[in-house]
Amino acid sequence: MDSRKPLFSPVLISGCIIILVGFSIRASYGVFQIPIAEEYGWPRSEFSLAIAIQNLAWGFGQPIFGAIAEKIGDRKAIIIGAIMYSLGLILSAGATTPLEHQIYEILVGFGIAGTGFGVILAVVGRASADEHRSMSLAIATAAGSLGQVVGPPVAIALLSEMPWQSVFLIFSVAILMTLLLLPFMRSPVSASKEELEESMGDILKLAFKDPSFSMIFIGFFSCGYQLAFITAHFPALVTEMSSPIDPTGWCGPLGIQSTAALGGFAISVIGFANILGTLVAGWAGKRYPKKWLLSGIYVGRSIAAACFILVPVSANSVLIFSFAMGFLWLATVPLTSGLVAHIYGLKYMGTLYGIVFFSHQLGSFVGVWLGGVLYDMYGTYTFVWWVGIAAGIVSALIHLPIKEESRVSKTKSTHH
Repeated sequence: MDSRKPLFSPVLISGCIIILVGFSIRASYGVFQIPIAEEYGWPRSEFSLAIAIQNLAWGFGQPIFGAIAEKIGDRKAIIIGAIMYSLGLILSAGATTPLEHQIYEILVGFGIAGTGFGVILAVVGRASADEHRSMSLAIATAAGSLGQVVGPPVAIALLSEMPWQSVFLIFSVAILMTLLLLPFMRSPVSASKEELEESMGDILKLAFKDPSFSMIFIGFFSCGYQLAFITAHFPALVTEMSSPIDPTGWCGPLGIQSTAALGGFAISVIGFANILGTLVAGWAGKRYPKKWLLSGIYVGRSIAAACFILVPVSANSVLIFSFAMGFLWLATVPLTSGLVAHIYGLKYMGTLYGIVFFSHQLGSFVGVWLGGVLYDMYGTYTFVWWVGIAAGIVSALIHLPIKEESRVSKTKSTHH
């Protein structure tokens, strides 16, 4: 029966749209750094801390929403997430102090958790045939990448027509509109007999005692650090770079005539390249050991980041780096979630991936917050950039000893 399931099911398509909208909003937050700071005269670290708290709340919320989805239903978890997301955006639109922004971003972070990868990928994974699962997870992840292409330019366009508060209100309506897709988000609990007989407590104990799970957890930290730092600070870094845009260069035909436009466009380039990279990762994840692919991605990111910081910053270097980093951006997500599903089964994939994702969001918090603090101290992002490069090398190394074996098969072998 599995073999007759199509790749593009209503579950996959609906899940992609929900992730697309949620990630379009999340990916645009870096665009609001300068407008909000300038309106209130805040140092860069204040709004950076708000974004960092958002990422941390997302991390805390991910295993919680994974458990909610597995206990009371996927769609109820998505409804709760969308309402919290929308409420956080509405309250943020009325915020006038740094503390208010930082508190309300907790709601936004939990909203992202309820409408993002942890819940949606688990539904998509269960609804997919075995031979399609790796690619289905990659396609759903690529939808988040598409959100990164769409979100920043839309935010910039809206900001040119209205204040940032109005943009937040429009975003709050958009995330609520995704709830219209919930009737299509139905998937069976696809699990083996052994998995069905296990409680959530049993599988959590097994995972926590497994060194491979700890390695996956630790390795995902640098992914969050690098991605969140770049999403939050790269537009500002590019906007303030000293090298002028050469209108006679190859950037001219793209209509890029200012560093501000280049900063927003760079995030879109990352998102576009990420669609390609994520789909390649999904294809490769079915054919090669996922731990080797993950290690290679982290090495590639560190090399790209080192090259960018060592050469003079220019429009060309920004776009080349954006494409290279984008190709490796969310390619870790289908591989990491697929690795968790492969080792520990599908029944509690949402909860287990949520726990691993918490490490990702710890890294996100550190990357965004440290970027703002060190920028205010030194007027440069160089040091925090090198920390991200070092973290990527550590992640590449720590993935190598992971035992990429099915937990179910190991359980069977011990019984025989």
